[in-house]
Amino acid sequence: MKLIKNGTVMTMGPQGTLRADVLIEDGKIVRIAENITAEQAEVIEASGLLVLPGLVDAHSHIGGFDTQTGAQDLNESVNPVTAQLNAYDGVDPLSPQFAAALETGITASGIVPGSANVICGLGCVIKSAGSSLAQRCVRQPFALKAAVGGNPKGVYGKRNQSPMTRMAIAETIREYFHQVQDYRKKKAEAQGDPAKMPKLDQGLENGELVLDKQIPLKIHVYQHDILTCIELAKEFDIRITIDHALGSSDFLDEIEAEKDRLAIIYGPIGAQKGPNELHLVDTGCLKDLDERGVLCAIMTDGPARNPWMILAQAGEAVRFGCPPERVLRMITINAAKILGCEDRIGSLEAGKDADLVLFDQNPVVSTSAHVMLTMVDGEVVYRR
Repeated sequence: MKLIKNGTVMTMGPQGTLRADVLIEDGKIVRIAENITAEQAEVIEASGLLVLPGLVDAHSHIGGFDTQTGAQDLNESVNPVTAQLNAYDGVDPLSPQFAAALETGITASGIVPGSANVICGLGCVIKSAGSSLAQRCVRQPFALKAAVGGNPKGVYGKRNQSPMTRMAIAETIREYFHQVQDYRKKKAEAQGDPAKMPKLDQGLENGELVLDKQIPLKIHVYQHDILTCIELAKEFDIRITIDHALGSSDFLDEIEAEKDRLAIIYGPIGAQKGPNELHLVDTGCLKDLDERGVLCAIMTDGPARNPWMILAQAGEAVRFGCPPERVLRMITINAAKILGCEDRIGSLEAGKDADLVLFDQNPVVSTSAHVMLTMVDGEVVYRR
């Protein structure tokens, strides 16, 4: 049992922000209130500190790419459609990238394959610490990853192989979901008769999860390709997340019109500007989208960017006028909702996992803010 005393607790939940204590037992939050007493508890003094839910990175590849050696296990770039794959099978739980995430306060990440292929495979939500990968897995699958634009064009165009154009990428997605629809129809017509059932196809099975709205299609997309993705989502009546989303400021009305079926995961910024979809960095769109009621989060795209970039980007959103607490939601409860894990992580509430981080200052306001302590499942996993 642990008791965090006298902190400024930003719950990101119904209790809002309050000066309070947090009681933790068996890896769960038991109570948040003033002047809690628990004789058997280990006391962690948080006077002058900000107590936040553990940060949630809604789009990451950590544990699957080695930036030093170039080795990777999350990009099976041999076929434009590899829907049968699962990032869970490619994550190294011992990767030092998880320890680096903890130093930033990131306690959970949505880890996905790709984005070399048009349909890349399933993603999983993994905590940054724990005794085993299975124990650390919050949800899998949480999405089916896809990619449009420059990434698949760059991979298959160099081979003079389809899809090497945007129109072929859109048709690849369309053809895949038509195959999923046919597969589902054949299963329904079989009425459970094994002799009539189509041969098991894991890639199409995974697509059924999207058509049935159990998980969204998580799309790597920039600029005007956003419009293509929205049209595909409407055509097949599916939920999507628009990941990276640079250039969203050009399509605010179109995004808002479909906010019930989509979410925005913005970033990462800090890269050299490039041609075509990489030329517009519009972090200020997060303020506009948030005000329009669009569910927004901020990503690292780790290890392509260092973990602390999640805070740097959040600070940029504040600089462009987004209120700090709204921005903090984008890296806590909003991200958890997008990952479908808000029942366990993303806010400090009784019954939820005791994943939290203590900062000496508000990290989206002050560039000199430090993580003083990070906790996962009630265990201190980093201390400054």
